[in-house]
Amino acid sequence: MTPTPPPAQADVAIIGAGPVGLLVALLLGRRGWQVEVLERQATAYGRPRAVHLDHEAARILQNAGIMDDLAPQTEVMDSYLWRNAAGTTLLWLDGAPEVPTVSGWPASTMFHQPDLERLLAEAVSRQPGVRVRMSHDVRDVVAGPVSGAVNGPVSGTAAGESVSVQADGPGGARAKVRARWVIGCDGADSRIRQLAGLDVTDHHYQAEWLIVDVCPAEPVRWSPLNIQVCDPARPTTAVSGGPGRRRFEFMRLAGDADDDFGSAATAWRLLEPWDLTPANAVLERHAVYTFGARLVDQWRRGRLLVAGDAAHQMPPFAGQGLCSGLRDAASLAWKLDLVLAGRASDTLLDSYGSERCPPVRAAIDFSVELGKIICVLDPDAAAARDRDFAPIAEAGPMPLPDPPLPGPGVWLPGDPHAGQLALQAPVGQDGSQARLDDATGGGWVLLGHGAEGSEGAEGLEGAEGSDLGGDLPAGLARWWAALGGRCFQLTPGGPLQDSTGAYGRWFGTLERDTVLIRPDSYLFGTAAGPGAAARLVDALRSALEGQAIAAIGQG
Repeated sequence: MTPTPPPAQADVAIIGAGPVGLLVALLLGRRGWQVEVLERQATAYGRPRAVHLDHEAARILQNAGIMDDLAPQTEVMDSYLWRNAAGTTLLWLDGAPEVPTVSGWPASTMFHQPDLERLLAEAVSRQPGVRVRMSHDVRDVVAGPVSGAVNGPVSGTAAGESVSVQADGPGGARAKVRARWVIGCDGADSRIRQLAGLDVTDHHYQAEWLIVDVCPAEPVRWSPLNIQVCDPARPTTAVSGGPGRRRFEFMRLAGDADDDFGSAATAWRLLEPWDLTPANAVLERHAVYTFGARLVDQWRRGRLLVAGDAAHQMPPFAGQGLCSGLRDAASLAWKLDLVLAGRASDTLLDSYGSERCPPVRAAIDFSVELGKIICVLDPDAAAARDRDFAPIAEAGPMPLPDPPLPGPGVWLPGDPHAGQLALQAPVGQDGSQARLDDATGGGWVLLGHGAEGSEGAEGLEGAEGSDLGGDLPAGLARWWAALGGRCFQLTPGGPLQDSTGAYGRWFGTLERDTVLIRPDSYLFGTAAGPGAAARLVDALRSALEGQAIAAIGQG
């Protein structure tokens, strides 16, 4: 029997080295924590899966230091056109690439997933506290200092101060990692979810589709870039897979043979009407996927948590699967950072699930409803659908829907603006232009908008009582500084300037002059008048120390 080496020690063990697992590892590694990533595959998968990022997902990757390198390898979506078998437009979703979004990134961007994973892996490799171990298949977890495998779910703090993860390594070697927290980013069949005993609710959508990724020999600019063919003879998706690539999805029908539908021959046969053949294109991947819709009932049990596909699956019609996973990572990382640092109790992690569950459930429901429209197979029902959509099509292009707001969590109670994304527009700094998050460094940010002559407060973390809409008392300033909080004032003559006027309009809409931005770019709260900054910071301290879960959209 191969001996088991002494366990490695880590603050966090992440199971799964896909984009969500790598992003969590990167965010925690940048905060100085020791992270072990265990991946059962021997090498990175290297094939495309997800192809879409919305503006918020792009901003998350920007704040992780990834998006500027990924952006040149992406394709901005102009529109998403739905048409019937006759080519008649049913729905036209306008990507409006020229219109700024609240995040400062295009509303919809198409990309090649291996490009993202390569950049994430490179960034992770530069973090001295993060180690990725491939070919490590997790088998069990052991709670606390007690020897022996967990019999049933790990629950509560009674599970001890750590969890030992047991895995089979290369060549049959055994490996152990003892960590304070374990995050399952290990996909739809998550072992960690099973070990945690987290139940899953099925939202009753299931369909098999042949996914085909193809690289045309000659570059082609498709316009519209993304197309949905609502044809009862064969519902089909044709979208960008990033520059130089095309993603097709063909719904499986009752007459498709089991042993033939997933073959290369079938892929080429279905691609032929799109003028793609072995003579002018390369078939990069073809695989049959079962689209499902499932969501965990709990996101955490004891010291085990789940994120990404381990927590939720949805049909791809809204392009929100990976985007939702990246939001999971951004939300979980800052909460876990505070818990690891002892600045909040572990009950803060309960807000991870309460905040993430409602928007993910909304994304699942929306994706399922889109699927019901697309996947009509009865010709008469399809004709009726087409008639219903005619007035919508005649009205012209529609904007892409905004991502749903988070659920109850760490927000300023009663603030109707809490939970909204903070605006990221260009700001002038020392004569140059920068994105807000790059200029501030992200993290916890107090941002004020005032007239010329208002005192800037970038140095607040080292200066008790600096002014930003009101002085922070000395004790509160020290607490804010220890949190890593920073303050910035947008003023006409200051170091940070509202160079486009976008912030003046935004603050005017909010009817506030001060906002407190969380590390995941959501507004914790807003305030106005003397003492606004102090009220916001004091409310945040109360929320983190009291672990209160506040609803959003109140007031």
